[in-house]
Amino acid sequence: MMKQRIGRSWLLILMHGMLGLGAIVGGVILIMDPSGSMVNLPESLLRNSPFSSFLFPGIILLLVLGVMPIMIAISLLRYVHWGLGERLNLYSDRYWAWTFSLYTGFALIIWIMVQVYWIQDVSLIHLVYFAWGVGIQVVTLLPGIQGKYSK
Repeated sequence: MMKQRIGRSWLLILMHGMLGLGAIVGGVILIMDPSGSMVNLPESLLRNSPFSSFLFPGIILLLVLGVMPIMIAISLLRYVHWGLGERLNLYSDRYWAWTFSLYTGFALIIWIMVQVYWIQDVSLIHLVYFAWGVGIQVVTLLPGIQGKYSK
């Protein structure tokens, strides 16, 4: 049974946990203050985007890069059955949280690429989070990690 076969990948769990906690804080701040002034984000950053405030980006940040990575970290640590996760799992021979780890890496990379496109500038934080997304994918795809989360 897979429940006994689920191992622990502390690095992957830590990567998701840290990403999730940071994104929850950032998302909540942007939802509380959609002007971005609480975190010194000028509204001019939104000039080339479809948004007039940071509210919708804050909601996306909170849910996609905050709540989801925390759910994944918990599920990688301890087996959690999630029916919707299983249905959205493109790799039926793997535990859903392993697949969603890949999804999260892609989501983070896309998030950063869209930000860079809209603000027409690259900063160190963009490079760090882009590398974080690639890192999540690399660690997820390591043979030992794949083996831990195989059905």
